[in-house]
Amino acid sequence: MARIDVTVRGAGVLGLAVAFGCAERGARVRVVDPGGVGAGASGGLVGALSPHAPEGWDEGKALQLESLRMQEGFWARVREVGGEDAGYARTGRLMPVADDRGLAVARARGEAARGLWRGAGEWRVEAAPDGWGPVSGSGFVVRDTLAARLAPRRGLAALVAALRALGGEVVRDAADMGAVVEATGVAGLGGAGVKGQAALLRLPGVEGCPQVYAGGVYVVPHGDGTVAVGSTAEKEWTDPTGTDERLEAVIARARALVPALGDAPVVERWAAVRPRAPSGALWLGGSGGRFVANGGFRTGFGMAPLVGRLMADLVLEGRDAIPAPFRAGA
Repeated sequence: MARIDVTVRGAGVLGLAVAFGCAERGARVRVVDPGGVGAGASGGLVGALSPHAPEGWDEGKALQLESLRMQEGFWARVREVGGEDAGYARTGRLMPVADDRGLAVARARGEAARGLWRGAGEWRVEAAPDGWGPVSGSGFVVRDTLAARLAPRRGLAALVAALRALGGEVVRDAADMGAVVEATGVAGLGGAGVKGQAALLRLPGVEGCPQVYAGGVYVVPHGDGTVAVGSTAEKEWTDPTGTDERLEAVIARARALVPALGDAPVVERWAAVRPRAPSGALWLGGSGGRFVANGGFRTGFGMAPLVGRLMADLVLEGRDAIPAPFRAGA
């Protein structure tokens, strides 16, 4: 039987990022998930990688910024190792500004971003563009140049290819061997989570356009001629993977927000429950050969590069650099 140094339970983005981080350091890694790759929330559609507003700054926001800065290099390395592209592109984000008060807030945030983002991107106010962009009451939008996108399922496939290229395995059933990392999403949090519904529309010609965000609705163009629209945030549900009228309302709001969507046809509807830890933040840590990496909620893909590094430090080298906001049990 082949030696296994690390068993990762869960083939969502956090589990695969931890597995890749460990394999890159020479560990023999096996990922086990009875549902297969991306069976839970990571197998979704939206793929928005966007920063917090530059205000009310705290350690959690600073860490998210660090992970966003890692994204381009991380996915380039994944592609270099495994040969698969995750659909990553730093296309930015547009957000409408409703009125004069909103303009004042947006400009203040732009000043804050200059200091807090340390040159990683800009949060700037400009005239609302013609063509692709949101309806704006003031005639202005915020352009966030730090935001990026990736295709979630392509990202997972790219991580699997890279892991296998490093000698790792992804299987549906196997016993624990070596150190064990639980990255099992909602199941590992006793069912705790928030349901999200999203849709994919067919709209060629906007592949390089920025994502749009307003009022909880994301509109994210992808590189294959589709645009992802999402998502709901449901604390109560009866069917964890069913779509319903709440998604239809989100689609209608997205079309009103971005008129360029027009009557673009819906080609897929999707729903799943996103894992939300008791703290509301990432849930990382462990010792004695048993570890956890969970609670990605809305930030799993955004935080994956940093989580992979932090957990590889802990699992393989015993270096516990898990920050307080993300510490399991805190």
